Amino acid sequence: MSARSCRKHFLAYFPDGFHDEDYWSERGYKWDAHKAWTTALDRDTFRALLDRGAHADVAATAVRIESRTNLLFSFEKMALRDATARDPEAFAEGLYDWLHGPGSEEKRFEQWCEVVAGLPRRQTRVSTWPVVTVFGFIARPRIHLFLKPTVTRIAAERYGYDLPYRSRPGWDTYGALLEFAKQVKRDLSDLRPRDMIDIQSFLWVQGSDEYP
Repeated sequence: MSARSCRKHFLAYFPDGFHDEDYWSERGYKWDAHKAWTTALDRDTFRALLDRGAHADVAATAVRIESRTNLLFSFEKMALRDATARDPEAFAEGLYDWLHGPGSEEKRFEQWCEVVAGLPRRQTRVSTWPVVTVFGFIARPRIHLFLKPTVTRIAAERYGYDLPYRSRPGWDTYGALLEFAKQVKRDLSDLRPRDMIDIQSFLWVQGSDEYP
């Protein structure tokens, strides 16, 4: 396939592109999660909760907002819920630093990956690409992209983009993914994509069995 054939494939399901009436089924729940986040954990509220030592409240709120989506697999949701309950401070402080802290996106993302990798686990590991990327995607969808490995790799291959994927979360892959997203956004500018939710949805249509 190619960028042109991927576009054709997307428009076969949503003829009016990102503003198609049926497209809301793909975008709506992700946007609803973002709105819930901006209401409950906007930057000032997030900071105030941390200053009060309310790390458990931050962790519980973040997990609850994500739980209303189908972005993570059930085993990832359970592992995340358990890990954040056992060490809410590391999770909450690490998440704030990634979303709102100083330094480059690369540095903050690498630090966030280390935080997630260090969270306590029972059977299922917490440090997966979906877990590492889901909260940035929900909180800051104009900047961050959600990475579902199998679907995203298939989409990149079909688009003709050489994505340097590594199973261990890190900036080499994530930075390349953001560059891929920027290219897709430029290529689809006439369809008026609003944010990374639209780009992720486009990639999902390319790689998911839901859209053969």
